[in-house]
Amino acid sequence: MKLASLKNQTRDGQLVVVSRDLQHCVAIPQIAHTMQQLLDNWQQLASKAEQVYQALNQGSLSDAQPFEQAACESPLPRAYQWADGSAYVNHVELVRKARNAEMPASFWTDPLMYQGGSDDFIGPRDPIVAITPEHGIDFEGEIAVITDDVPMGISADAALDKVRLLMLVNDVSLRGLIPNELSKGFGFFQSKPASSFSPVAVTPDELGQHWQAGRLHLPLLSTYNGEAFGKPNAGIDMTFNFGQLIAHAAATRNLGAGAIIGSGTVSNKQGTDYGTAIAEGGVGYSCIAEIRMIETIRDGKPTTRFMQFGDTIRLEMLDPQGQSIFGAIDQQVTASH
Repeated sequence: MKLASLKNQTRDGQLVVVSRDLQHCVAIPQIAHTMQQLLDNWQQLASKAEQVYQALNQGSLSDAQPFEQAACESPLPRAYQWADGSAYVNHVELVRKARNAEMPASFWTDPLMYQGGSDDFIGPRDPIVAITPEHGIDFEGEIAVITDDVPMGISADAALDKVRLLMLVNDVSLRGLIPNELSKGFGFFQSKPASSFSPVAVTPDELGQHWQAGRLHLPLLSTYNGEAFGKPNAGIDMTFNFGQLIAHAAATRNLGAGAIIGSGTVSNKQGTDYGTAIAEGGVGYSCIAEIRMIETIRDGKPTTRFMQFGDTIRLEMLDPQGQSIFGAIDQQVTASH
């Protein structure tokens, strides 16, 4: 099943069921008005929404409307919980090197996770509003899951059964602000502005064999200023799967239905002494910070600048037939004044 939230006059948008090919949608107010309402009552309502989904795909609904990705909020325009991990430890290692920071060995066995702002997500086609490029604006292409209620102390295996939906993420980072914040020993805040999510969230069964053992085995495509920037496979080099990430988040607290857990920047480990950009035969990157680290190792200094006003980023994932699964995050950086 594929679901989205269309913009309307409310904070939480209008829940719609979206056809598999992303061409049509239909509202289901008789089942649930919002994504959160559906998640709060998943056991009772999901099967009813699934019936609508099947009918929509069969073309048998007279009230179906064209689906416009630009009309979407993020699937959850706001959420009770947004916790982002760093499951691709290769990415963590590279970024810490860029800050001249050592990486403890425990990072390979115990997930990193921060609690992000969840009260004000950006729509997938809305601009990234920034104060100044001097903050070091960066995109981060990620995968995220939305959970059902998760009890405290759950095992990683059991946690996988709590995954209700998957979506893509642009976890915007202000790289210039991160070092000073982390040096205080209290984590991210100003350096992590609002994130955006793909137009569509999908149930795990939609991913078929590509969803295995809590990992999504497909390339995440990043197009930066109209040029291919990254295509790393999200299922490769993911040190911690989503079951482990959810269990980590729920180690000492319950998670409520609608909690969003992110994977961290998708990253495939490559030979860092040589160029691994797409143009050089590699799979590229899911954020600018990684290519800057490669440049530092290779050339002694980074040359790729962080995002400037007017720059664009598009994040998407295609099935083997070339069809978009989640729709595309497609954003431009704009000034706040």
